[in-house]
Amino acid sequence: MFLLLAAHPDGSALQELTADGLPSPGNPHPRIISRTAATAVPENPGQSPTGLPAVVRELEQRRPRWIWHRTQDWYPALLEAGVELERCYDLSLSGAILAHSEFTAHTPYAQRAEKMTQDDDLQQPPRVLQPPPPPADQGALFDDPGLQSDLRPTLGELRAEYAAQQEAVAHATTDGNRRQRLQLLLAAESAGAMIAAEMQHAGVPWREELHEQILADHLGPRPPAGHRPAKLEALTTELRRLLHSPALNPDSPQELMRALHRNGIEVKSTRQWELKESTHPAIEPLLAYKKLARLHTANGWTWLDAWVRNGRFQPEYVVGGVVSGRWASRGGGALQIPRQIRGAVHADPGHKLIVADASQLEPRVLVALAQDSTMAEAARDQDLYAGIAAKGFGGDRAKAKMALLGAMYGATSGEAGRLMPQLARTYPRAVGFVEQAARAGEAGKTVTSRLGRSSPPPSERWFRSQQSTSAEEQRRADSIARSRGRFTRNFVVQGSAADWAACWLAELRRRLRALRADGSASGELVFFLHDEVMVHAPDGAVESCIQAIEDAANAAKELLFGRIPVEFPVSVAVVDSYDNAK
Repeated sequence: MFLLLAAHPDGSALQELTADGLPSPGNPHPRIISRTAATAVPENPGQSPTGLPAVVRELEQRRPRWIWHRTQDWYPALLEAGVELERCYDLSLSGAILAHSEFTAHTPYAQRAEKMTQDDDLQQPPRVLQPPPPPADQGALFDDPGLQSDLRPTLGELRAEYAAQQEAVAHATTDGNRRQRLQLLLAAESAGAMIAAEMQHAGVPWREELHEQILADHLGPRPPAGHRPAKLEALTTELRRLLHSPALNPDSPQELMRALHRNGIEVKSTRQWELKESTHPAIEPLLAYKKLARLHTANGWTWLDAWVRNGRFQPEYVVGGVVSGRWASRGGGALQIPRQIRGAVHADPGHKLIVADASQLEPRVLVALAQDSTMAEAARDQDLYAGIAAKGFGGDRAKAKMALLGAMYGATSGEAGRLMPQLARTYPRAVGFVEQAARAGEAGKTVTSRLGRSSPPPSERWFRSQQSTSAEEQRRADSIARSRGRFTRNFVVQGSAADWAACWLAELRRRLRALRADGSASGELVFFLHDEVMVHAPDGAVESCIQAIEDAANAAKELLFGRIPVEFPVSVAVVDSYDNAK
């Protein structure tokens, strides 16, 4: 059963569809829920929902797949009303994948999306929603700027969009295996959108008094608004004395650089690694100031007041906010919780935090992608880097790790570059796989993750560089090409690791829901970061949740790669406080 939910002038419109996006013959007309009813939310948590939430809860018993433009437009309000759903299809997220995937590039959907992006002509029938442009092909986004569209598509527009997307999937490729992988990616991405909303609703358990104590220990008592904490003020006084700058504001990069230069500290930036090269007595207090200032700015009292309510940190996650498919967050820095304050992330009484991370995920994904049996054997039942070192680097784990990360990230100079030939001789399939991705990027081609998320096309700068005529211009063109090659060599691995993580999350959610459905105690997902999940569970549910985490990881591996001789181990820590997890 497929149910399409859309905004309507009178409130909301609900329509049953067939699998290919046509109105259901048994229910061809949409159901209109009035605006008053659509926004009704029970005043007390124990009350039954009314209006749209009540309608949705009743229909959820038939286990439909809900179809909507964006999950965040609908699901948070339903969760607030106490209505949790099993599955959905997010048209916005799915459309972004289909519009840019190499698997669908030849379909009318992708070609129309490209034309609409170029012409911005949304009035030509049939109207299909314009997909967002692909993110830039460099860098990694962790805090999304929060740009959102006010577009509220009609029921007819969404129905046409869903039908067009299903047609694109059906004609995606003659390779049935690829088509199944693409369908899996769309399902996992949509499940991720629901998980993001559920995690925001649940929140990360956060003890405000512990956070306050951490800040007091590091910074001193809470200062009046607009003043530095005592320890920062003391360091400021010391820096002014050591740098002979009575009015120095160490928070101003320009003032700080001038003061450093006046005292013979010839640095080009105030980055930690560069400052450490100097032996001037001001360096130590300056580094201490920078560390504490970051804590005060990023996660100090102002942050605590803004983001933690009733013992919960509830950030907004952005599914697919990074070009490779990784998540981002909107405000609060959810994906950058520093170690200094992790002690404030604390389980409720009678509960534990189960923190699990996939060990060495990206290198193991590379082994699976390249089907490198030699490297798979090296990683069996042991640390991957240690296994690689034993076979090709005389047991030197540090060198093995440097060489493999260099291969994935394109480090061709320095020690990593010198180690690369040895890695290539010992593991030619793995090295050859990322080298091929790099050559494709240098040539302006796209690369694609295991499930079908493709890298963005080359930038305008890349295209302009191809018109080079002089030797100097050719050198710049080669540099730009190599930069794109480094991006694509990592994209194919990082993107496939994001595919695996999305499936891990979706499978874990399904298993935790099944525990609750069976009447067993179960935990809830409260945090996710690339290859790490956190489950907040009652003491009596810890063992079943750990089993669910491990089973979900195995299921994710088989969904992506089948039954292959590559292990994806998960490290699990059961703790009261997040800072004790590692």
